Amino acid sequence: MAGKVYFVGAGPGDPELITVKGQRLLGAADLVVWTDSLVSPELLQWVRADARVLGSSAMDLNAIMAELIPAAQAGQTVVRLHTGDPAMYGAILEQMVRLNAAGVSYEVVPGVSSVFAAAAALGAELTVPELAQTVILTRLEGRTPVPELEQLRLLAAHRTTLVLYLSAGMMQRVAAELQVGGYPPDTPVAVVRRASWPDQQVLRGTLADIAATAAAAGIRNHALILVGPALDPTLPTAGPPGNSRLYDRDFAHGRRRAAGPNREG
Repeated sequence: MAGKVYFVGAGPGDPELITVKGQRLLGAADLVVWTDSLVSPELLQWVRADARVLGSSAMDLNAIMAELIPAAQAGQTVVRLHTGDPAMYGAILEQMVRLNAAGVSYEVVPGVSSVFAAAAALGAELTVPELAQTVILTRLEGRTPVPELEQLRLLAAHRTTLVLYLSAGMMQRVAAELQVGGYPPDTPVAVVRRASWPDQQVLRGTLADIAATAAAAGIRNHALILVGPALDPTLPTAGPPGNSRLYDRDFAHGRRRAAGPNREG
């Protein structure tokens, strides 16, 4: 009987943020290869005592595949446990290519990305009516190149909500590139380190001062940078420029009639 590899999103850190399906698969797995440098070890409480558990932080792609492929071919249930959601900077495509070449079945189980845990920590809505209706998820170019059309200063021209992964150690460059691209110096910025973990850190500022604030706090990794008008910390009290039409009493849709003089349906 053929086995299967499951790429499971572990969520951002809090072990309770794994999905029900992800937890169930951990309990069913014969082999778990987990991202031990980023995933909470508390998630291993659901793994069977007789299962093999391997941390991937010291393994390269060949070593990982040398575990996943033979186990699945032997009929075992294999969980490759990734941080956050596997689709975001999870390096799963290269693993899928190897599994396809070996004829091994696999499935991706989504998880809660750190961007959403960070937004929750900030009490922020990333898509605010009449302020920001687009969210860009990206990173600053470092050792891994970024396509020319995705250079940060070009993305900044949209001046919407922008979230940067893997860039906290280059905060000064981030702030400079975004301002060159069009964000004003007083644009609100938030930095969330280890979102949803017990030692979570939250910093707020603007593009003009966030680099110095983050340096003073010693933040260089495991942090997201969130930029844009939707990150204005006064919004939860002052309110947005306009409210969503979804709950407007004068807005009709397939489930509700409008209450005002212009009601439809």
